[in-house]
Amino acid sequence: MSELPFSPPDYTGHPLLDVGLATLTAFAGKTRPTQLTGEDLENAARYIRENYIVDPLKSFLNVAFPNSGFTNPAFEKQPEKRRRYAEIVSGAFAAPAGEERDPLTGLPATALALNPDGNMPPGRTYRQHVPLLTGVDVINFHPYGEAGIPLSGISLLAFQMLPMGCAKVSGKLLAVHSDDPNLLLAFAKTFLTANLQGVTAARAGGEKKLPDTSPHRARTVLIEHLFEAEKARGRQQEENGGLPPTLTGYYFTNSGQGAELDIYPLPLEVGGFLRAVLHNDLLKPEWEALAARGWQLTRKEGETPRYNRLFEDLFTLPEGAPRFIRLYFLRKPSRQTADKQDPTLTYDTRREVDLISWRLTELFLRKVMLMEDSRVQSIRELGDALAQYILDRNDRGVFNNFWMARNYGELRAVLLRASAAEVRAGRKPLITLDQFLAIFEQSEGVPNADWRLGRDLVLIRLLEQLYQKGWLQAHAGELPETAPEEETL
Repeated sequence: MSELPFSPPDYTGHPLLDVGLATLTAFAGKTRPTQLTGEDLENAARYIRENYIVDPLKSFLNVAFPNSGFTNPAFEKQPEKRRRYAEIVSGAFAAPAGEERDPLTGLPATALALNPDGNMPPGRTYRQHVPLLTGVDVINFHPYGEAGIPLSGISLLAFQMLPMGCAKVSGKLLAVHSDDPNLLLAFAKTFLTANLQGVTAARAGGEKKLPDTSPHRARTVLIEHLFEAEKARGRQQEENGGLPPTLTGYYFTNSGQGAELDIYPLPLEVGGFLRAVLHNDLLKPEWEALAARGWQLTRKEGETPRYNRLFEDLFTLPEGAPRFIRLYFLRKPSRQTADKQDPTLTYDTRREVDLISWRLTELFLRKVMLMEDSRVQSIRELGDALAQYILDRNDRGVFNNFWMARNYGELRAVLLRASAAEVRAGRKPLITLDQFLAIFEQSEGVPNADWRLGRDLVLIRLLEQLYQKGWLQAHAGELPETAPEEETL
């Protein structure tokens, strides 16, 4: 094929177009859209012409391009029209350019009418060509009564490849976008590989439908594959990375029965935390142990869980950090959910104290909550001092009262009692005024401090220390039951 009459565009910032460009890039075995050649585009176009007009992709494409030439039931008895449509939308990149400009790439829009009858305005695209656009004759994007948007042939081809670079999850598509081109390409490549394998498997089994990419929910799928992508990126990229990349899931359907879009942005702080965990040989196994206890409870052996609660709750951060800490780092059971298969209902601090890690919690405080070092140090020092006090005196009362404090007054009373005992013994108090204010009166990003958050963080350090020294195991039968997760200030 002759050289392209234009330079292939780089990523544009438009999430669906970028995922489509990444899919084209992955299909060609390249690393950047700007490396695509005419031969690469023709190979992708050939795949579309040969596969989009037959099952399992024909039925699959209803979720992305309803009433397009690929899926229109009226074309069932007119296969030549279906083939012609596939030829037009896949081959537009090589067609003459029109006068309008593609607003997403700046390239000239194609001069082709994008339907077999040729009676559409040249180059104009609608919901059958691009997911989540409006339909033909619906005025939306242009003044003067114009409908649709003009697209270049390569943008149109990228949008046609978009579904192949998405995960198929419960009848919808999950497209994952990032400002990191390597991460963007990794997701598109992973989903493209799964879908190509799914096409092969469906045909071998005589199935008309493309199998789901994953049995799990969209947000769980996103985090699962983020872990895999981070492993591939390697430690060196993590260390040289600077700011963590953005990561956003677009979970959508363009179905004629009701187009929908849910957007799942993963906060930068959370991405930085996960990246630091996954590239730390000490923290990684501790995180994986928490993740293993995050899967949905199943009703019978062999049933596949649909979600990982830990993964899903990452999207509630950083606003939900206090609850997240109580559930996953302190292992307090939830009382907020009506889902009987929610694994957090079964969490128990006493039984799962081996999962408590101050090291992991400390990283969370620094990366996700952006907590000042002085406050983190105060929390750790109070936890250590309380642990030493309890070990020296075997004072189960202080331990139980600190753990079960129902209000701020009870918390202050137990600390005053222990501090006074230390002073009477000729030692320094357990906590200073500045430390007390730093731990229980400060709060990140909210107007009122949550004293329970300070108490929970001290407990995490205290429990870890007592467990490592064997005190908790020796008194396991005498400790009170774990209180359910507390939600209010």
